[in-house]
Amino acid sequence: MNKPTEKGLVPALRFPEFKNDAKWKQKNLGKLSTIVRGGSPRPIDNFMTLDKLGLNWLKIGDVDKSAKYISMTKERVTIDALSKTREVHPGDLIMSNSMSFGRPYIMQIKACIHDGWIAVTEIKDYIDLNYLYYFILSEKPQFYFLNAAAGGGIKNLNAEIIKSLSVVYPVSKNEQQKIADCLSSLDELVNAHTQKLTALKAHKKGLLQQLFPAEGETVPKLRFPAFRGDGDWCFDDLGSKAKKVGSGITPRGGDKNYKSAGVPFVRSQNIGWGSLLLDNIAYIEEEVHQSFSGTEIKESDVLLNITGASIGRTAIADQRVTGGNVNQHVCIIRTKLKELHPVYLCQFILSSNGQLQIDSFQAGGNREGLNFAQIRSFSIPIPPNVEEQKKIADGLSSIDELITAQSQKIDALKTHKQGLMQQLFPVVNEVSV
Repeated sequence: MNKPTEKGLVPALRFPEFKNDAKWKQKNLGKLSTIVRGGSPRPIDNFMTLDKLGLNWLKIGDVDKSAKYISMTKERVTIDALSKTREVHPGDLIMSNSMSFGRPYIMQIKACIHDGWIAVTEIKDYIDLNYLYYFILSEKPQFYFLNAAAGGGIKNLNAEIIKSLSVVYPVSKNEQQKIADCLSSLDELVNAHTQKLTALKAHKKGLLQQLFPAEGETVPKLRFPAFRGDGDWCFDDLGSKAKKVGSGITPRGGDKNYKSAGVPFVRSQNIGWGSLLLDNIAYIEEEVHQSFSGTEIKESDVLLNITGASIGRTAIADQRVTGGNVNQHVCIIRTKLKELHPVYLCQFILSSNGQLQIDSFQAGGNREGLNFAQIRSFSIPIPPNVEEQKKIADGLSSIDELITAQSQKIDALKTHKQGLMQQLFPVVNEVSV
């Protein structure tokens, strides 16, 4: 074993109370633990049981990919399966050899694992479990797993690859725990904000169901006080309230026409559930755009995905894409503003009633595509006063803004955590083994 370089033994960021402590050590994970593969009793159906005294049987589908802990399974196997499988215990780490590639999970229960899992067990008592968990999740170990398993068409981890992972750790277990506690506190903060985001989305979903009339009804369950005396709503075909319903085409040559700057060219991947997703927006030359002038985007156009898996996603065109163009998978709906508020229409399409209409046009339940005649035939609930449309649109948009702000807060916390992890762990490839 070559002597590790001095640079590799100290992280860029260290808690003050440990700055004078011994430098860090490095060992392969196989020397810090026992690493074993799970086992699968066969045929598995012969070992499944509903008996509460059966053994927990952990399947990959039982696990939330973003979880840290595993605390339950959905199925059990008989005691007889124990000789043909592998039982793991609270405090063991497990990793799938394919799903959530390279991601560890901490066991909180006893369970049997099949051969799609690899277990990290009997971890040395001088290694903190949570520290090891976060170290494995850090950038360099994840990069190592990705490269080590990259042979062939399917990425796959095995026990030998995991055993060979270089683990760098401080000698002081207190320092390990301090690092883990710091990262755990950030995880708790992310989880708290994620719960708030989930609550906001659920609140909006509930409002969407109440602010538009249910099937067979002529007034919504929830109505703003100023409009409660305005009477029943009516239902009109979208085509009667729209000045334009149409989509563009992909320039001849496809991707070869896309530029790094120029006229924005909106594709289906740029349309989210109520918002534009412009991180990967394409651009086309002005000359190409002029040849498609009939599908130039105007501000406040409703952009609707009309093909493929993302059918039904819709968003409002804003100044970032105004003057741009769309391909054949995105439909422009330009409303008669005095009769149909575009944001109101967008929110209705996002509602369960709007999505059900889209589903009703799809054969066999598959969301394959919408044609312009079908879009024009959408039945839109229209309140007597266009100001009520605006009030509904403004109310739902304000919640969308809260959802966006909350999502950005979560992204910022995750970015902060990632930056901390890069600094709290020494760069492994600066240490020679």
